[in-house]
Amino acid sequence: MIIVDTALAKRAAAGNPVRVALVGSGYMARCIALQMVTAVQGMRLVAMANRTLEKAERAYRDAGVDDVARASTAAQLEQAIARNQYVVTDDAFALCQCGLVDVIIETTGHVEFGTQVCFEAIRNGKHVILLGAEVDASVGPILKTYADRAGVVYSYTDGDEPGVGMNLYRFLDSMGYEPVLMGQLKGFLDRYRNPDTQRELAAKLGQNPAVLASFADGSKLALEAAIMGNATGFVPQVRGMKGYPCADIKDMLKMVSPDDFAREGLVEYALGAAPHTGAFVICRNEHPEKRKLMAYLKMGDGPLYMFYTPYHLPPWQIQHSVARAALFNDPTITPRGAPVCDTVAYAKRDLKAGERLDGMGGFTCYGLVERYEVCQRENHLPIAVSLDCRLKRDIARDQPVTYADVELPKDRLVDRLRVEQVQRFGR
Repeated sequence: MIIVDTALAKRAAAGNPVRVALVGSGYMARCIALQMVTAVQGMRLVAMANRTLEKAERAYRDAGVDDVARASTAAQLEQAIARNQYVVTDDAFALCQCGLVDVIIETTGHVEFGTQVCFEAIRNGKHVILLGAEVDASVGPILKTYADRAGVVYSYTDGDEPGVGMNLYRFLDSMGYEPVLMGQLKGFLDRYRNPDTQRELAAKLGQNPAVLASFADGSKLALEAAIMGNATGFVPQVRGMKGYPCADIKDMLKMVSPDDFAREGLVEYALGAAPHTGAFVICRNEHPEKRKLMAYLKMGDGPLYMFYTPYHLPPWQIQHSVARAALFNDPTITPRGAPVCDTVAYAKRDLKAGERLDGMGGFTCYGLVERYEVCQRENHLPIAVSLDCRLKRDIARDQPVTYADVELPKDRLVDRLRVEQVQRFGR
């Protein structure tokens, strides 16, 4: 990241910071605001959008900014930013239309609203960085198509596991080592966790219980695996991935063999493995002399090698994704073309006809990653897209939900883009 730091230092010295706007004011958004206002040079968080203005103002205030303007139109936003004043608005689309914003960070985690924000930002020539995985896992490939046409970057963030993993992937690929598996470390998994089971922990951490439930039940894991897969071409070996239990991440090398990657690269996760956080990539190199050198450097005998990053810090690392997009037109991690992975919504309990599905981390469904071609053939409903769908029939616990099983909410952009994605890339 030295080149990013150097470029940002030059922007700071020139008095020409990258102008960033944040959509959402939840826990992670407040952490991003704190970091950008207090620690990042060459970048300025010029504006924030949230439906409750007081929450956006709180994010600035927590970062030490008390003088914050309010705006309701793109013109008013531009006037405040031109005065070098921080500004908040309850209209995220005005933020996307503001001429003095270079990069939009979308943090809401709401699949429909987030899709609308990304689409509007791209349409107005803004680079888009996603913190929430719901949008990218569901309609990332078609949004990337629109971004390419508009000449802007569409990217998931550094600091979350897909971005951390992709940094490793690119590093290894540049050394001539073939990445064959990308994944993340998962400390705990219980498919039936819900907001009630996570409420006490959420209160202690100051977070949303549904968000914590989506971590615990594996739904976020599924989305992030789909993002990794669509950026690399890697796929799950089985639905939901195998999830190798191991004491240390290096132990995974004993559980896989080169034969596992004879046809394709894989997305995976390690369960309960030290160092208990971060992302990893397994790569392959068959060259005999290089294998001798790797053994000398204490990297193992090969031909498979484990590389991992033992941390992921989304609010602190997202600045790198913003800078790479704005200064180098370089996405941290983005779909590389046709989707190869998608997710499947599974019933957490026996569900009845007429029930409304409550999406990620809710009481009704959990998500599993699957090959895109299988999801298309079997008409599966993705976990993020399941939000607010109404069941037409009963679904038994641990059974998948299909599009035929539900009535979609009316006039959602995410559904229209899903159709366009199929038309663009085929089934």
